[in-house]
Amino acid sequence: MIEWMMSQNVVWLAFLAGLFTWGCTILGSGVVLFFRNISRKLLDVMMGFAAGVMIAASFWSLLAPSIEYAEADYGGWSWFPATAGFILGGLSLRLIDAIVPHLHLGKDVDDAEGIQPKKKLSKTALLFLAITIHNFPEGLAVGVTFGALASGNMTVAGLVGAIGLAIGIGLQNIPEGAALSIPIRADGSSRAHAFYMGSMSAIVEPIGAVLGAALVMIMLQIIPYALAFAAGAMIFVVVEELIPESQTNGNTDIATLGLMAGFVIMMVMDVALG
Repeated sequence: MIEWMMSQNVVWLAFLAGLFTWGCTILGSGVVLFFRNISRKLLDVMMGFAAGVMIAASFWSLLAPSIEYAEADYGGWSWFPATAGFILGGLSLRLIDAIVPHLHLGKDVDDAEGIQPKKKLSKTALLFLAITIHNFPEGLAVGVTFGALASGNMTVAGLVGAIGLAIGIGLQNIPEGAALSIPIRADGSSRAHAFYMGSMSAIVEPIGAVLGAALVMIMLQIIPYALAFAAGAMIFVVVEELIPESQTNGNTDIATLGLMAGFVIMMVMDVALG
């Protein structure tokens, strides 16, 4: 299997990885087909777990490789691309958050964000936009890690590291899918509609994966910036959405333990596989 993958175009591999992470979201959204509600404590643990996975992935799979790629060209300034890309990634997500109307999980429509008139959109649409906004950088992260392999790093270790990142993001997409579909169902929508909305929120991941891989292939010199950009965007999502959501329902301790578990699992996967 590894030998076959090493012979494939990295954009194609990124697309397949994006389909996998999307499939994990579909799997998580499928919970709504069997349950109308889900334990708040379990949901908070799942959100904490997702946050831990993304934090670990941001460092070991994105920021550390960014600095490593930059060493040849930047020497002692190898930290600069990582710093610039990281900040730009966070600022870009902040700009999108400010422009696109969306609703954080667990909030009322009156708390919707975005400069466009919020009352034109339903709660379901606002929730969908929120999760979709946050799924794109995950697809981008997968894409740039596979695209970076085109720079001559198509080794078993490099490929396995990229696969590990896709698996980690896929793992955290399962609770994320449930976190969207369950509230939509609880708000009165049918099971089928809630499942559809939860599933389609991650359709941007294979798109982002292809764009990320193609971009770094065209301009290999931006690899350090692209990796750090994806990390910054992911950390913004974690701090702005996942951690606050897991900590506001009286389950702070167990949600924190979920975060630590997700962090450790992703760290072990990346170090052991990469």
